[in-house]
Amino acid sequence: MTVATNDNTHVDSDLLTEIAIAYYQDGATQEEISKKFGMSRAKVGRLLRRARDEGVVEITVKYHPVFSEKLEQQLIERFNLKRALIALDQPDDEAQRQQVASLVSSYLASTLTDDMVVTVGQGRNIATIANHVGVVAHRKCRFVCGIGGTHRSGNAINADHICRQLAKKYDGISETLYAPAYVEDIKVKEAFMKNGTVKETLDRARRADVALVGVGDMNENSHMVKLGWFTPQEIVEARIRRGVVGDIAGYDFFDSQGQKADTMMSDRVIGLSMEELRHIPTVVVTAAENSKALALLGALRSGIVDVLATSVSNALTILNLDQQMK
Repeated sequence: MTVATNDNTHVDSDLLTEIAIAYYQDGATQEEISKKFGMSRAKVGRLLRRARDEGVVEITVKYHPVFSEKLEQQLIERFNLKRALIALDQPDDEAQRQQVASLVSSYLASTLTDDMVVTVGQGRNIATIANHVGVVAHRKCRFVCGIGGTHRSGNAINADHICRQLAKKYDGISETLYAPAYVEDIKVKEAFMKNGTVKETLDRARRADVALVGVGDMNENSHMVKLGWFTPQEIVEARIRRGVVGDIAGYDFFDSQGQKADTMMSDRVIGLSMEELRHIPTVVVTAAENSKALALLGALRSGIVDVLATSVSNALTILNLDQQMK
């Protein structure tokens, strides 16, 4: 197999790899490579660019923890946060979620005290925190579902399942919200919200000391679409026509300025709203995936977030977007 170069010649892929190794791994200069292989420096430069373009060379920047600390401070100052927990970038989404979960677990272990109430959302990021293996302090806290449940296919990331895991992890107790997360008819939702058992649990969730929730982006392949809550068309319409960039805790939708957006998807979810979260003293929002930077920016601009947990890449993108979109 051969690889075409920018000067209309062909270079064997083995030679392209050899040149890339000499430059990136062995530290040879372009001048030294040009003499060794009998070609001009300009051609060496073109071949090195080709090596990157063809995937022969992959460049990954590994940030020092001190860099993360600087990002944390910038986020705290920019968005008036209590804390920013910034994890170093990882090679894939699952590894990134684990890294972010580790930081949140440490934060919870150091801040939770006996008899605190923690309202809990749903999703993979929150579930990863609950399942994170690590040394934790035992806290006799109450973990209360801040949103109803879904059918079995979503069991592992249900708020109820996550609450049980957190209660086990921190030697606390969990409280189930006996209602579906999603209903198709607003009258059905109103009936559930008036139910005594549901109301009692949600009232306790509203009075929580800490909220642990995720942020969703407006992706037509999102978990909410897969569960059948919303159609891909509804997601696209909300994103394009209404400027919706994300949802918080699986409940309210908002735009890039952090303003609540009224869409046809509103009033279908049984759980805590943005305004109710606003009254909870410490709202911890976590999202590891790099696709969620814009959604996180909207959430931060809403003024609801007290503690942000995400990746270096997301932190950089958030700060850049905030500067560009002012």
